[in-house]
Amino acid sequence: MTLGEVDPDPSPETPPVPELADRAAACAERLAAADEVLLASHIDADGLTSAAVASTALRRAGLPFETTFFDQLDEAAVAQVAATDYDTVLFTDFGSGQLDAIVPHEAAGAFTPVIADHHQPADAETEFHLNPLLVGLDGASELSGAGAAYVLARALEDAAGSPATTAPRADGGTTALAGGPTAGPPPTDNRDLAGLAVVGAVGDMQDSDGGLTGANRRIVAEGVAAGVLEEQTDIAMYGRQTRPLPKLFEYASDVRIPGISNDEHGAIEFLQETGVDLKVDDEWRRWVDLDGDERQTVASALLRRAVASGVPSDQVEQLIGTTYVLADEEPGTELRDVSEFSTLLNATARYERADVGLAVCLGDRDAALERARTLLRQHRRNLSEGVELVQTEGVTTADHVQWFDAGTRIRETIVGIVAGMAMGGDGISRSRPILAFAEKTESEVKVSARGTHRLVRRGLDLSTVMSEAAAAVDGEGGGHDVAAGATIPAESRDAFLARVDEIVGRQLGDDSVSTE
Repeated sequence: MTLGEVDPDPSPETPPVPELADRAAACAERLAAADEVLLASHIDADGLTSAAVASTALRRAGLPFETTFFDQLDEAAVAQVAATDYDTVLFTDFGSGQLDAIVPHEAAGAFTPVIADHHQPADAETEFHLNPLLVGLDGASELSGAGAAYVLARALEDAAGSPATTAPRADGGTTALAGGPTAGPPPTDNRDLAGLAVVGAVGDMQDSDGGLTGANRRIVAEGVAAGVLEEQTDIAMYGRQTRPLPKLFEYASDVRIPGISNDEHGAIEFLQETGVDLKVDDEWRRWVDLDGDERQTVASALLRRAVASGVPSDQVEQLIGTTYVLADEEPGTELRDVSEFSTLLNATARYERADVGLAVCLGDRDAALERARTLLRQHRRNLSEGVELVQTEGVTTADHVQWFDAGTRIRETIVGIVAGMAMGGDGISRSRPILAFAEKTESEVKVSARGTHRLVRRGLDLSTVMSEAAAAVDGEGGGHDVAAGATIPAESRDAFLARVDEIVGRQLGDDSVSTE
């Protein structure tokens, strides 16, 4: 396979997701009619990019707004929103699953909700609701929260107002200026926000098995057409922009190659055998530093080594895939590659600094970016220590799932990431979903569940698993088919586990567990 660019097949003349055009237009019209808007969003990479896309579109449409973030949109958080003076609230990357908590406040006249989300809706209805699941699109693989926000942003291009009527604030919101609206239309092209939407989709694990698909694919096309996004076929390893070459191969975990993966000496020896110059001025080069011929040489050698080492053919194919880079960002930085950008964002809000992540998304390349990089370094240390803890202590295996309980030793905001990274390591199978428990409060436990896209194709739906099992023990759960979570009473862990194991067994069948 030749490494190079992929034809994006752009189609900018039509709405990015025609199936959602009417819903997006209705939501945009409601926002345009508001005096001011409260923008509430989730704190992960998808939530931060959702907020950045939505806030930029609101600002360009001349709509004053304020931004707030929540780790979990539970009844208390919705009540907090209802207690504000805002008549219109835009929820991004959550809200659909919490309609049963939102609608009563709407009925009481507290606020009008506008929702741009991709999670499974609760059993309640509201008028201004933009969600791919409502039109038959898969919210776990075809459109992320940031993608839904992007669809709304494109609809807001025709909203009334002018950027001249507002002034930006440090939180990403705006303040109305004296004098009222000015004549003239607002900017009419928000396609430059497609790059952030793709960062959100990749951060939400929607790019497995050949890149982004479905509605996400149309957003990619718009980003490429707008010149903000580049789509390429390249080696499918995290860290192409920033990791020294030996670390790129040593730390690659999605496809494990004997003698290279988790083997510093083996990775260096492999690279030396390719004949490619590995250092410049005694400094290791990075993948981004290689020219096209050098990349082709190393990639071909890697494929040959994988085949010779007995790596299954379907996993060998995963070594080369579709990658996305942000054209306007500096090569060799965390912001150039969308995967690394999403990790940087996770390192902010998951450590109570959503404001930093939002500022980076909105273009701050000074203080906010430096703070984000500091948080990223700590985040990487915490992840490394978390994975080491799991690999050292191992996991407990039930009939259909495997699990570990980190207690207070891994932050509940990152325990799911650790679980995903640990899968496939020594003694931790990729043929069973993994559950991770961490203390949330003295009385509550956070549960994070991770699967693989292969398991999803065989029937796994962790969103249903977490929702049903949590409800059985008076908790709350949800998410996506490949990654989901729950909050349960601390004393209910064993009962919850038993119900999870039962549901997964029902989804996959008794003969579903195999060696990978």
